[in-house]
Amino acid sequence: MIHTRFLNGADIETLAITPADVIAAVENVVAAHGRGETVFEPRMHLMPNNGGIGHFNVLRGHVDTLGERGLSGVKVVGDFVPNYQQGLPSELALMTLYDPTNGVPLAIMDATWITEVRTGAMTAVGAKYLARPDSKILGHVGARGTAFANVTMLDSLFPLEEIRVTSRRPESREAFADELRKVTDTPVVAVATADEAYDGADILVEASRLEKPTPLLRTAAVRPGAFVVPYGTVSAVELDLLDVMDKVVVDDWRESRSGRFGALRAHVDSGRLSEESLYAQIGEIVSGRKPGRETPDERILFWHRGLSILDVALAHLILTRAESTDTGTMLRYR
Repeated sequence: MIHTRFLNGADIETLAITPADVIAAVENVVAAHGRGETVFEPRMHLMPNNGGIGHFNVLRGHVDTLGERGLSGVKVVGDFVPNYQQGLPSELALMTLYDPTNGVPLAIMDATWITEVRTGAMTAVGAKYLARPDSKILGHVGARGTAFANVTMLDSLFPLEEIRVTSRRPESREAFADELRKVTDTPVVAVATADEAYDGADILVEASRLEKPTPLLRTAAVRPGAFVVPYGTVSAVELDLLDVMDKVVVDDWRESRSGRFGALRAHVDSGRLSEESLYAQIGEIVSGRKPGRETPDERILFWHRGLSILDVALAHLILTRAESTDTGTMLRYR
């Protein structure tokens, strides 16, 4: 008989995994990617006939350095913006893990939390190597599930003196600001516009939920020394944004060119972002093959689309913690 471990959201909450645990796991797998110790395929999109209200992303990855024999995984995540009307997260996900030597399914788990925190952890890892260490003002556009991890993880790494947040709906941004005030002593201000959020900010994060391209992160807002992270599904930046950047870093260049979505899709399609103009993949920097920030005045942009290997790394963290505490339900596979 073969059994696989099932972990629901409540099971995962009991494991008490900390933000530091998440950042460390993501940083380690990013370094492994930089050393060529990972394998993953470009994400695929499943577009149901549902009037355009949402779609599914399918992510597949393998990491050589996890466990005794490596670990493979597949995540399916729905991306449905109107879900808030039903009291649901905009992104709901399911993860499966496999033994890469025989195909045995090792675990099935709710990956909604993984999706939320791995994005914030990737933003934090990028900032650790690319933002100014003395960054004091964070401007964040977007209040969706990944936003909380973005802000709190950045807050844990930098001596922030002010956090500015905004989103399209006033009730959403006010609720997000209140949620943040419960966990940080850093002053949190909910502002009405993206321009207010980004004015004079040292770290600018764009995580909006647009239905059509609209410039929210304007080129003029990026001052010398700024660190910029645009990762909304639909572009919210101006086309000339890259013209002022000293360095452009991505999580993976092949992934940046795949699919029909992404904050810099128009920049790739128009040739403004190319293999020649790209400075590095973040794994090259984290693994020590290329330097990150070199001067205080550099303007640096980091575009991450979400690598499947991050999901595998965090699922491995969850699974090992669950195995040590006998958490979850063992299901008979065959």
